[in-house]
Amino acid sequence: MRQLVAGNWKMNGLSADLAELEALKQGLATAPVCDVLVCPPASLITRAAGTAKGAFALGGQDCHAQSGGAFTGDISAEMLKDAGASAVIVGHSERRQYHGERDADVAAKARAAWRAGLTAIICIGETENERDAGQAHHVCGGQLKGSVPAEATAENTAIAYEPVWAIGTGRTPSDDDIVAMHAHIRHCAVAHLGAVGEKVRILYGGSVKPSNAKTILSLDDVNGALVGGASLKAQDFLAIIAASAVR
Repeated sequence: MRQLVAGNWKMNGLSADLAELEALKQGLATAPVCDVLVCPPASLITRAAGTAKGAFALGGQDCHAQSGGAFTGDISAEMLKDAGASAVIVGHSERRQYHGERDADVAAKARAAWRAGLTAIICIGETENERDAGQAHHVCGGQLKGSVPAEATAENTAIAYEPVWAIGTGRTPSDDDIVAMHAHIRHCAVAHLGAVGEKVRILYGGSVKPSNAKTILSLDDVNGALVGGASLKAQDFLAIIAASAVR
């Protein structure tokens, strides 16, 4: 299974930062063994499209479930596609936490992504309190069932496991914890999607950086990474990409 290394710039990036994408393109002159995706703020997608062409893919960080309408400040999946995106992140823990998104909202956004011809990267993950209470597997299994529509395919969907307590903190679960969770997610995906669940890529996210990428990307059932802060600098992101493997 070809791994996917995706960068989520979050609410970071101005025109000057497009230089990092040019540096990324130059660093990818030799084709990597993984798929590479960058999700900059929506304001930069159109301007980044020329640089990305032929080198890496672009994605959005969120979309509305509707294709258009009176939703001030939102962006539709069709708008992202028109701007040059081929994928979109939905259900990120920061959207769930700060915008009150529920599993049903995430599932609706995933369907919107497919409607527009985008790949949906559907995020799940537990909080620190939920992990400490021994509920991590239960929480993630429930989020997967509620957030991943039953008609998902391996071509239009990836699942990103991001333990909320590890995002941007510098902390990561142990290797054994990651393997156990990814095995659980795979089991839940098969139970929910049937044979398709065997083929959907499961990404790990949460303080992925050059120093730990090789270890994380070599673990069983880790089919790529969703990278936050380390994707903002081409040099760091290239180091993570270089750590990917054909699995």
